[in-house]
Amino acid sequence: MNVLEIRDLGVDYQSNSGAVHAVDGVSLDLRRGEILGLAGESGSGKSTLAHAIGRLLRPPAAITGGTVTYHRADGGAVDVLGLRGEELRAFRWAELAVVFQSAMNSLNPVSTVGAQIEDVLRIHRPTMKRNARVERSVELLQRVGISADRRRSYPHELSGGMRQRAAIAIALALNPEIVIMDEPTTALDVVVQRDILHEISALREEYGFAVVFITHDLSLLMEISDRIAIMYAGRVVETGAARALHDTPRHPYTLGLLRSFPRLHGPREELLGIPGTPPDLRALPPGCAFHPRCGQALPDCREISPSLRDGVSCLLNEGKGVR
Repeated sequence: MNVLEIRDLGVDYQSNSGAVHAVDGVSLDLRRGEILGLAGESGSGKSTLAHAIGRLLRPPAAITGGTVTYHRADGGAVDVLGLRGEELRAFRWAELAVVFQSAMNSLNPVSTVGAQIEDVLRIHRPTMKRNARVERSVELLQRVGISADRRRSYPHELSGGMRQRAAIAIALALNPEIVIMDEPTTALDVVVQRDILHEISALREEYGFAVVFITHDLSLLMEISDRIAIMYAGRVVETGAARALHDTPRHPYTLGLLRSFPRLHGPREELLGIPGTPPDLRALPPGCAFHPRCGQALPDCREISPSLRDGVSCLLNEGKGVR
């Protein structure tokens, strides 16, 4: 059962040279309790999509079309793009929470981590007693691997990994149904990354929330995700189960991403990468946006922009995969 449905979502950034289509007709489903990975190079539209879902965009960004529908556990449906004022405020944190890329920038530097959790509870649960708020903050910090005595610590007194754990604890304060994690392990060493990934998986199993996990590291998504969506130039070019996408990628861009990271097991392979650079969104090439970088491009790829069918948008694909 879907907890979130995105249909034909568009987001533009207004510039002096015209509109930049950062998200262009994206449609995605997030199932209840699953981890959906969202991968792509920098500038592919991943974070813009996440901010649009959470209604966190600011000018010059604007949602230009589409729908975002949230399905409550009781069967009710919510038009997220239609929420205003108190309704939108209540939706955030209680139904959907966001863990941003840099915890040091998202945490309040002059407030202790415990106080920041308690602030969320005080604002959204005004009848909750102070002792109960303190107990809840301690419980959440311990649940993400931070000792109770750190409740009075300021963000600068914590390591990078602990700050990221604190940000996750704040996001879980109201037991949301959806948690969007925008590159939460960026700039952390590989040992801390793995610890946080295991923590996220354990928390998902315990609380049952769904996760949209955003990163440019496709190999990392293979470890944690149930399904993966690949974005390029503001569009989703392939979706599928994580294992199937790893074993039989159907879009040349997905294959290029997979070949850009070393395998931890098996024979050594040359890292090929993807030639060229992502396109300028202000002047996309005609046809398929990936064709100038694609070693398997057909003549029609320069004229036809394929739509997403059966989880892939590529003229090469006939269900056999790419090589």
